[in-house]
Formats: sequence, structure tokens, C-alpha cells
Amino acid sequence: MSTPLPVASAARVRRAVRHEVAADRGAFVAILLLNALAAGAGLVGPWLLGTIVNTVRSSTGPAAVSTVDRLALLIVVATLAQIVLSRHALRLGARFGERAAARIRERFLDRTLALPAAVVEHTSTGDLTTRGTTDVDDVATALRTAAPEVLIASAQALFIIGAVLVLDPLLGVCGLSCLVVITVVLRWYLRRARPGYIAEGAANSVLAEVLATTADGARTVDALRLQQRRLDAAEAAITEARRTRLHTLWLRSVLFPSVDISYALPVVGVLLVGGVLYDHGAVDLGAVVASAIYLRQLIGPLDTVLLWVEQLQSSTASYARVEGLAAVPGTGPATAAEPADDRIEVAGVRYAYRRHSEAPDGAHDSARDDTSGARAGDVLHGVDLDVRSGERLAVVGPSGAGKSTLGRLLAGIDRPRAGTVTAGGVPVADLPPERMRRQIALVTQEHHVFQDTLRNNLLIARPSATDARLRAALDAVHARWIDDLPAGLDTDLGSDGHHLDGPQAQQLSLARVILADPHTVILDEATALLDPAAARDTERALAAALRGRTVIAIAHRLQTAHDADRIAVMDAGLVTELGPHDELVARGGGYAALWRSWHGS
Repeated sequence: MSTPLPVASAARVRRAVRHEVAADRGAFVAILLLNALAAGAGLVGPWLLGTIVNTVRSSTGPAAVSTVDRLALLIVVATLAQIVLSRHALRLGARFGERAAARIRERFLDRTLALPAAVVEHTSTGDLTTRGTTDVDDVATALRTAAPEVLIASAQALFIIGAVLVLDPLLGVCGLSCLVVITVVLRWYLRRARPGYIAEGAANSVLAEVLATTADGARTVDALRLQQRRLDAAEAAITEARRTRLHTLWLRSVLFPSVDISYALPVVGVLLVGGVLYDHGAVDLGAVVASAIYLRQLIGPLDTVLLWVEQLQSSTASYARVEGLAAVPGTGPATAAEPADDRIEVAGVRYAYRRHSEAPDGAHDSARDDTSGARAGDVLHGVDLDVRSGERLAVVGPSGAGKSTLGRLLAGIDRPRAGTVTAGGVPVADLPPERMRRQIALVTQEHHVFQDTLRNNLLIARPSATDARLRAALDAVHARWIDDLPAGLDTDLGSDGHHLDGPQAQQLSLARVILADPHTVILDEATALLDPAAARDTERALAAALRGRTVIAIAHRLQTAHDADRIAVMDAGLVTELGPHDELVARGGGYAALWRSWHGS
């Protein structure tokens, strides 16, 4: 069962937003200034219109006509100024949002690459993919479009409210009191929106995971006739995604109609109260007209804010999921200690899988021994092992002995439940990812070919490698098929290019190991997809290419063990024998029995 990634708290999201503002402070200040000027220009029109009303009411001579013409021209100029300033502010806001979105994407990628191997192994692929695509896009949209428009609308709304209160405090208070309905509804919505959108994002992640795993394992599903089970899982995920989506839709269906009704209340209130005050001589007609127009103008900014508030709530929830990677255990400051040497020491190591499904191939049988229900039994029961620098160590044993589990612990993918696994005196799992890649590499029969050129598929391991070095790495693993490629190293690989079969893809993976040149290489069924003869040749070539490096081979072919400096024999989660091939055969113990069985004697 996968472990869900954390979601950042509201406080962390606010800190992240402040960080983005600080990173581009000059542009943000310019946006605020332009918004203020645009909002100020927007206030001129209603005030001048109120003045025109009072002028027309008090006088009808040529002077009044001249005054009205002059004021009308000023209204046109102010309106044009507001349009120009608002558009320029929106353009600056969009650029600010694009730059911020780019930084968020880059930071997300950096954090993803820095995730500890153990976290990646136990994280839902759908969850991580959804955060890196849908959630990041939601945040980018908010920063690029929603945030600038909301900022402009908020500035306009504040200036309009201020103008109404200055024009006539009594009318202003009357109009603003009618906005209480919007405030109440908005508070109701905001209390429920964030958890609702976070739940929707999580449900979408589960759905993406179900669909991805079903597609990846289509052949297995078909072979084992698991179609109905996968359909049931997909139906459950779709049902939950639909439920969460309908919940957020219901929140919006309450918010928007309530807001639409509330828009008319301030204008109606000002006209009613203003009419009464005008009859009693407490206010002039121009003030009533200007206040009504101001409050009518307030609908535009409020409408913009409320229309985008749904997007902002969704984006805030997405931002919380994106920033959640910063809270993943083990992604904080890694140990600053450097391994003193390449010696690997395993002391008193115990390990248990939380779920059977988390155990790699071969580890399930041992995990089944425990029936407590809360936790599967230990796969490793106190393993002690010293791996000398530069030696070739083979680890052998029957299926379920814990060989692959030990390999994962040695590579830092998992942490032991008890005991220690150290490289040069430093816990392997505490090494920073980049340092760990230089220290230890685990190679299994699982591999990945990126949809790119062969050259770029190899440069992943060593970006500075020359073409000659790339070809040498391929030659070292006997990947002679490069000579048959239409464009050599420039041949496109993947679904839209040349397709590598399983053995070829495995040789590509091994060539990456040679290019990466780590201090220690752990090979777990690394040549399993090759035929016996090719596997034997590749293993010899690897041994020559990795001479001087520490090589730990999880050996399923005992001929591999025969060539090792030492052999560690595992049985039921313990190292039961350790020594060279001839010595172990002479002892007549478990390894000797395996060797005789291998040779059919």
C-alpha cells in the first residue's frame, strides 16, 4: 500500500506566497502602484457625474453648459486613464505570475529529484504525477491570471468604498451594511472550500493511480483474469472523485446565487435612504447619485473577486499539495558527514514490510510467517555483514530468504527497523540523493527508456560524457545493437522512435551504471532478461568494467557466485554462511547443497 505524500499547512502556503512576492518585489510594487492609480482614476467619473447633477439642478445658463462639457471631457479622460493603467497593471501581473509559476515548477522538480529513494518507492505514482501536472498548472493559472485580476479588483473595491464613505458617511455606512450578506456567505464558503478542494485533489490522485497501474499491468490483468477486480477499483475511485467534485460544486452553487442577490442590496439601500435624506435636506441629489453609481461600480470588482475566489481556493489547495513535498521526511538538510571510505557495514539489521504488497519479489514468503495483522513479520532477523572496499560479494539463498530486501537496505531505499547500514561510517539512508548516487547504485531487472535520443538516455548518468565514452560504456555491456540503429547515438527511442526490447533496455541500464561510476554497485537480477550466454558475457564485461569498485551481486545463477571473492548465504532472513566458493563447498553446508542442486548432483 502506497504512503500518501503530505499536504502543506495554510501557514506554510502563506510563507511560500510571501517568498514568491519577495523574489520579485520590484514588479509587485509596480503592480500595486498601477492598481492604485487605476482605481483612483476610476473614482473620478462618479464624483464628476454627481457634480454635473448638482450643476444642472442649480443653473441652466451658458456657464453651466460649459461646466458640464468640461466635466464630461474630464470623465472621458479619467475613464481612458483607468483603462490604460488597468491594462498595464494586468500585463505586469501576468508577467509576475509567469515568473513565479516558473520558479514553483523548478522548485517542485528539484524537490521531486531530492526525494529519498524510500519515499519514491512507497509513494503513489498517480499522486506525484497529479501534483506535478494538474496542481502545478492550477497554481500557475492563479498566479498568471487570477491573482493579478483579483489584486486589481480588490484595489478598485477598496477605493470605491473609501470614496462612498468620504462623499457621505451616512450613505456609505448604509450601502456597506447591505454587503453583510456577501460577507456571511463568503465566510461560510471559505471555511469549507479548502478541505473540500484538498479532498478533491486526493481523489483525483487515487483515480490517476488506479488508471495508470491498470494500464501498466494490462497483460497481467488479462492473464490472471483480474478485469472485474480492476473495474471495481476504478469504479470506486471514480465514485469518490465524483463525490468530492459534486461537493465543491455544491459549495459554489450556494455561493454564487447568494452573491448575485446581494449585489443589488447596496444600491437599493442607498437610493431608499438617500431619497429620505434628500427630502429632509440632509444630503444633496448629486451625493445620492454619485453614491449609487459608486456602489453600482462596486459590483464589477466584487464580481471579479468572487468569480475568482473559487479558482483561488482550488489553487490554494493545489499549492498546499505542491508545497507538501517540502514536508516529506528526509527532504530537510541531509547529513553533512562524508563517508570515511567505501566500506559497507550491516549490524544487527531487522526489517519488516508494513504490507505484503510492499515486499520485493522473493520477500513475501518470510513476511507471511507473522499473523498478528498489524504488522508483517521481520523479513530480516538481525543481519550482520561487512563488505570490504573493492571486493565482489555474491548474496545467494532460496526464494524468500531476504536477499532483495537486503539489497534495498544497502542501497538506502529502505531504512532498517533496527540496526544500522552504513557506508564509511555514515548511515546510507541519510546520504543526500546526489551523494548517494555517487556512492551506491542499485541495478535491478526494472529499467526505463526515456522518449529521447540514445545519447540523452545515457547522458542522464553522466552529463559531461563524450560520445566516445558513451560508446565505450555500451561496448562494455556488449550492446552491439547500437551499430544497427539508423542514427547511432542520435536515434530517437521510445514509443515514437526506435523500440528497444527487454534485453537491450537492460543493457542500456547497465551502461548508465558504468557511466555513473559509483563506488558500490548492487546488482539484483540485473541480467535476468538476457539469455544465459549473453548474461554470462555481460557479467564478465561488467566485472572488468567495474574492477576496483565494490560489487554486490544478488545471485540467482550460482555461476555468478562462483566468480565472487566471497559469498554470503542467506536463509530465513539471516546470513548463515560467509566465505569463498571453495571453502563453502568444502564445508558441506547450505551453499554446498545449493551448488550440488545447481549442477544436478
